[in-house]
Amino acid sequence: MSSNDAPAEVYVEYDDDAVRSKIGVNPISAGVFSTLGLASLVFAFSLRGNLPVALSVAFGGLVVSVLFGLSPRVANEWERAVILRLGRFNRLVGPGVFWVIPFIDRVVLWADLRVRTSTFAAEKTLTADTVPVDVDAVLFWKIENAERAALAVEDYRKAVSWAAQTALRDIIGKTHLADMLTGREAIDDDLKTLIDARTHDWGIVVKSVEIRDVTIPPNLEDAMSRQAQAEREKRARVILGDAEVEIAAKFELAAKRYENNPTAFQLRAMNILYEGLKEKGSLMVVPSAMTDSLNVGGLAGLASLRRPAGDGQIPTA
Repeated sequence: MSSNDAPAEVYVEYDDDAVRSKIGVNPISAGVFSTLGLASLVFAFSLRGNLPVALSVAFGGLVVSVLFGLSPRVANEWERAVILRLGRFNRLVGPGVFWVIPFIDRVVLWADLRVRTSTFAAEKTLTADTVPVDVDAVLFWKIENAERAALAVEDYRKAVSWAAQTALRDIIGKTHLADMLTGREAIDDDLKTLIDARTHDWGIVVKSVEIRDVTIPPNLEDAMSRQAQAEREKRARVILGDAEVEIAAKFELAAKRYENNPTAFQLRAMNILYEGLKEKGSLMVVPSAMTDSLNVGGLAGLASLRRPAGDGQIPTA
């Protein structure tokens, strides 16, 4: 079989809590089992003269070593073990070493008290203004009461996941698209409150909820982009109109001042003419009415400014 025909790898996520509750093997259990088993074998070997008794001692020692080997358990610093005795809740233990009665006591849950993260999503969910969106979020939560997490709900992790998804759909259905895109912090707080209310009876506390992404249909995204562009153009035109109004007001004020001061108006006209003539190679056509309003000396002075210094020519009108 070629390398291309090799079977694909399969990844299985094991339930660590369930595996540990069934096995219960730790260094202390191994030490107890080894010590008792070796002692029973040594004692049985000392009775080798009586074979039936030696076999009975060896078998009994093996059974006792197995029972005592299954008794000690070790819980990590962040773990709590929920123990049932003959089907009824007995105690909550951990961290450290604790002992159970084999086949009488049963560890039904190793509760991890650290903060956990769960991702959840809502696909093609309609907002309050009937827009289908895809929303991805992250939930940060922890077990506050291990006893209730073990006894009040069958699978607390699956229950938290479903509670988060249904809460997200409820919030999306009550929120408009614009509020969802601009007010994520408020939606995060609402989601946290709603999910925490649903998981409180299970001994679960929600630390925070964060929306990672909101995906909208491509055609709607294009329409919103065009709308935003039109809004920007509208604001630009409004700003330009406001500027024109301010300029007109300034011109009106200047006209009133020139109306009462002909000399200032004449100086302004000469300045404008000078600005136009001072550039080399420039040509300006001046109406005769404006020329008549300016004295000859002023025009001669402006003409002299156009000639290079030291050419020896006297400007004429």
